[in-house]
Amino acid sequence: MKPEEVKKLEAYFKRNLNQEIVIKPRPRKDESAEVYLADEFLGVIFRDEEDGELSYNFSMAILAIDL
Repeated sequence: MKPEEVKKLEAYFKRNLNQEIVIKPRPRKDESAEVYLADEFLGVIFRDEEDGELSYNFSMAILAIDL
């Protein structure tokens, strides 16, 4: 993802979820970025551009031991 996309997504997550969220581009991956809450990995955002429409999908796994 481009740096400006990461900044926009991070601002969205901070505004709507938590001020401590940080989004980091993934090395060697252009279509996704990692989401962290402080130092804890939360999940991955995937960029999806299809039929001229752009969207982002956030994927987060929750382990049973974390519940």
